Amino acid sequence: MQETHFLSTAIAATKQPFFSSISNPVPVPKPQSPSSSHHDSSHSFPPPKKTPHFPILSATKTTVSLPLHSLKPPTTPNPHSDFQEKVLYLDSIGLDFFSLINHHPPILSSPLSHIKSTVHFLLTSIGFTSPEFRRLIGMCPEILSSRVAEIVPILTFLLREAHVNGSDLRRVINRRPRLLACSVKTRLRPTLYFLQSIGISQVNKHTSLLSCSVEDKLLPRIDYLEKIGFSRRDALSMFRRFPQLFCYSIEQNFEPKFNYFVVEMGREMKELREFPHYFSFSLENRIRPRHQRCVEKGVCFPLPVLLKTSEAKFRDRLEFCCNSSIPLKTSPLWCTNSVSDDLEN
Repeated sequence: MQETHFLSTAIAATKQPFFSSISNPVPVPKPQSPSSSHHDSSHSFPPPKKTPHFPILSATKTTVSLPLHSLKPPTTPNPHSDFQEKVLYLDSIGLDFFSLINHHPPILSSPLSHIKSTVHFLLTSIGFTSPEFRRLIGMCPEILSSRVAEIVPILTFLLREAHVNGSDLRRVINRRPRLLACSVKTRLRPTLYFLQSIGISQVNKHTSLLSCSVEDKLLPRIDYLEKIGFSRRDALSMFRRFPQLFCYSIEQNFEPKFNYFVVEMGREMKELREFPHYFSFSLENRIRPRHQRCVEKGVCFPLPVLLKTSEAKFRDRLEFCCNSSIPLKTSPLWCTNSVSDDLEN
């Protein structure tokens, strides 16, 4: 299985050889005993009045006392000592070191050996191409300062808990590189449980949401839909129908588009509840221009027809409606089978 391959390869990549060395004591040569003095048989000398005393050398241990100021404590590696080598290495794989530390300063203090291990793991074990790798780091420089031992649990989570297929792993990470910089315990797993609790069962199709904070991003968007008039049940239904709704900004997306929907378009909330994809279209390039053209022609299309159809089909349908009678919005014939056919083609 591909999942087993990814996990076994990832685990193997984290193993580091460990070497232990035992230093053999260097034997201290035994001092040579002083040779006995020779006396000339024909000459005799009086013995000295005092016998001189010499230090006795021990054959087992020799102690040398040094001044305290000469003993230097062990020096710790300087995190900036490999600065030049790090710059050259990152440049060799197509990364701008100074741009990286500008966006993520901790890379400056990351050991070069750890960076090399992470790069090797991403390129060989997961199989990213060089352009893919450079794009990942450009979007999320934090990955480069992550250790392999920190990345492996994330891959395990995606494969086993989020049920991402091994063949889709690269695509999932390419789509949302920040997944590799998230904590499984404090971010990925809590978000997974929350999405499942509101009825989004196939989270593996929306893995980009796993990097989002429940408290800071997901709940505020649900609260906003309730604030503008939807019930909690309807709001959750909209997110189940279109989970990417969680990705849109409240200030830059929800508010201006909702105001235009209510004030300029005069639409009913029911339409928005049934078609939450409305928020995925550009207000300036799609919603406003098409709505204004419909107003000029005196026609009104359902939201899916107004926004989802291609420009050519929208123009053709608009001309067709201008040359014939179109049912009023209040008519039961307003949403006809032809509308659905247009969306499918």
